[in-house]
Amino acid sequence: MEIIGASKHIGAQRLFILVAGLWVGSLLTTGYLVAPTIFNTLTDRQVAGMVAGSIFRAEALLSTVVCIALMVLANLLVNRGLAQYRLIRWILLAMLLCSVAASLVFIPWMNTLRDEALLQGMPVMLSPSANIFAKLHGASSIVFLIQSALGIYLIWRLSNNIEK
Repeated sequence: MEIIGASKHIGAQRLFILVAGLWVGSLLTTGYLVAPTIFNTLTDRQVAGMVAGSIFRAEALLSTVVCIALMVLANLLVNRGLAQYRLIRWILLAMLLCSVAASLVFIPWMNTLRDEALLQGMPVMLSPSANIFAKLHGASSIVFLIQSALGIYLIWRLSNNIEK
């Protein structure tokens, strides 16, 4: 089935798929390969958490930038008649909300709790803030899982639009 106008914008669609695939791949690699490897390799869980936190902070910022760029490109494609990118924009919006929640709420709050505990001379999990830190970590893990699932769905949807 040929989509009207699709052949005119095949380069933009391929760029979109390439960028989205690399981005979602980086999300999955960070969350499900790099972070567990850090915790399995380093014996000091406090240091492992700090390293993983830095990596997740970079990933959240990267995700915000890439997601906004993909939303702009999706809007251009929709405005040029490629209606299949309408749903893609909603998926990207949900993923953007996950990235913003991570970069502006969860990560800074968890870093503050960790820094306060370190100033008191103890790891965050032994501090009075351990309970709230654990809840924030759980909530941020759920948001990351949602973002990962949305990313997989995004790539799945994009692969449906490949010309045969």
